[in-house]
Amino acid sequence: MSTSDSQASDHASAPSPASLRGLLFLLATIAGVSVANIYYNQPLLADFRQSFPHSASWIGAVPAVTQLGYAIGMLLLAPLGDRFDRRRLILLQTAGLSVALLVAAAAPDLSVLILASLAIGVLATIAQQAVPFAAELAPPSQRGHAVGTVMSGLLLGILLARTAAGFIAEYLGWRAVFCASVVALLALAVVTVMRLPQSKPTSTLGYGKLLASMWHLSVEHRGLREASLTGAALFAAFSIFWSVLTLLLAGPPFHLGPQAAGLFGIVGAAGALAAPLAGKFSDRRGPRAIISLAIGLVAVSFVIFGLSGTSIAGLVVGVIVLDVGVQAAQISNQSRIYALKPDARSRVNTVYMVCYFIGGAAGSAVGAIAWRAFGWVGVSMAGFLFAALAAWTHSRGRQRAPVATP
Repeated sequence: MSTSDSQASDHASAPSPASLRGLLFLLATIAGVSVANIYYNQPLLADFRQSFPHSASWIGAVPAVTQLGYAIGMLLLAPLGDRFDRRRLILLQTAGLSVALLVAAAAPDLSVLILASLAIGVLATIAQQAVPFAAELAPPSQRGHAVGTVMSGLLLGILLARTAAGFIAEYLGWRAVFCASVVALLALAVVTVMRLPQSKPTSTLGYGKLLASMWHLSVEHRGLREASLTGAALFAAFSIFWSVLTLLLAGPPFHLGPQAAGLFGIVGAAGALAAPLAGKFSDRRGPRAIISLAIGLVAVSFVIFGLSGTSIAGLVVGVIVLDVGVQAAQISNQSRIYALKPDARSRVNTVYMVCYFIGGAAGSAVGAIAWRAFGWVGVSMAGFLFAALAAWTHSRGRQRAPVATP
């Protein structure tokens, strides 16, 4: 890392408070609309099975491959935010994502849908340009709140994606879901060109060295390793629940379709309301206490789920507790890692989010296995064990730290 890199300005600009609020709202929208694309398929699994009955045993590969693609995109594309203008990267990825969505909408068989889903995952990492951009624009005393605001948009995108996909699929079919996303992305691209400022690159490293530097950042910063492993375990738990929910609701005693599964996204959106609050508490009290509380909430949610396999009311309560916990931990983890290396925010974010979405892909796979082998109780136990893993990782970090780390 060059000296000029480390001394780069901490902000792309110094917007007024009113202007900053508007930019954060735009970045939150970018994050939500883009990341939604990797979750549209979860309430559509039963519809995919009907469209491709000869490949029914491979339906579960669609959400798993999409999340794996997101991890790949994080690794290969997200670090470019330190090297190039983030606004330009957002627009280029939007164009590529629109093409991948059109391929998915026209998929003649499951293999094409799986390949298109992989591309969708890779290119939907637009959201991971938006979050470090928010940290760059905000003053240090408001960084947690700024990250929380944009992450609330990201979580709303994750959760309401299921709601939107369920409604559209119910009336227009699953292919229309991907077409509607293209329309939303193109409209957002126009606003991005008009309102979003350019960012200031903080590194002059070539692409290869930029990627290699992430390994050095991981070795150098113990806090980054701890946050990454804790976040991965919690997102695995989150993905276990959401990837299997549609299958639970489709069977007895519920017999509900994708629209009902999508409605749970509205319930889970309560977690998005906790994001700015979690950011403020992280700014004031430090992130470690918030992360500890969040892990406890995730563990409790899976106890509730285990007792609620035949109860809509129980599932609703569990969803709220799960999403508040996961979101609070995410905001606190990201506030923590962005303070580690201000001139390398895209790269530390990449290390964190690659681990995070590998955890998500693992959670989806474990959820499918647990569902087939042990049913809903097995799914709930698997989610609880991932929360326990997060608690163990977090507690080891506390024990090793002589003083509180950022």
